[in-house]
Amino acid sequence: MHADAAPKVVVITTGGTISCTTDASGALVPTVTGEALVAAIQPRLASTLRVEINELQQLDSSSMTFADIDDIVTACHQALADPATIGVVVTHGTDSLEETAIALDTFHHDSRPVILTGAQLPFDHPTSDGLTNLLEAITIATEPAAQDIGVLIVFGHAVLPARGALKWHTTDELAFATNGPEEPTRAEPVPVAPLAAVRVDIIPGYPGAPRTLLDAALAAGAQGLVIEGMGSGNIGTELAAAVAETLAAGIPVVISTRVPRGNVSGTYGGAGGGATLHSLGAIGSTYFRAGQARVLLAIAIATGVHPQTLF
Repeated sequence: MHADAAPKVVVITTGGTISCTTDASGALVPTVTGEALVAAIQPRLASTLRVEINELQQLDSSSMTFADIDDIVTACHQALADPATIGVVVTHGTDSLEETAIALDTFHHDSRPVILTGAQLPFDHPTSDGLTNLLEAITIATEPAAQDIGVLIVFGHAVLPARGALKWHTTDELAFATNGPEEPTRAEPVPVAPLAAVRVDIIPGYPGAPRTLLDAALAAGAQGLVIEGMGSGNIGTELAAAVAETLAAGIPVVISTRVPRGNVSGTYGGAGGGATLHSLGAIGSTYFRAGQARVLLAIAIATGVHPQTLF
């Protein structure tokens, strides 16, 4: 077999803590190249495996926008266009990794795996977790068991489906957990569409929350809203009135919750109860929390599919 046709894993680097070193002031800055990351684990990889590196971005993922997610989606699809590619690994900052993961999963039509990973500790930390996470992500990308199950997160020795994943700890090396089932049913993948021009805002529904933030979001051009409610998906009277008006105007609204675990369910009546909101046309986010719900709603708007089909 010609070397260029040998099976390969494509590693797409986007920055994040895995590529950070500490500057003179003690701040973390992404400086480490994809070549350096892979070189550090190369002796531990199978000698028959070819690794191709695409240094796409050098971002702190808290700065990630929909335009950046578009670039990552495009890079993954370009990598999978090569039949020699057996899997794709994306290194990513942890702050918004769950958003990119759900976007990739919703647009993923291929049987070959796309895996996201990163680090909680920088590259130059004496006990950095990044290289182990990268090694495990590349290894799993080569496994037949990773086929046909969508996009995965490999982090802290855990393997999680993208759907329902969320960062659950700010510093623990097991950074991610899932609020979804162990093997979630994937929504039917949708054709890739750019998200950069879509605006979906998240509005907090804390006790006594006014409608001010919702009205401001709509005035600024929001095409859809995610309400991060309380309990199983409930909000107060004033905010509920604004949601009702929003739905009547044909703007989609998804109700999520600030509660860490469990599903959103339309159980309660009253002005802001989940059952009332559902009857007005609001969509419950099921096990998705606000970050991933926002991405799913943006994808629905961009592709013209009904939002409910993605949840």
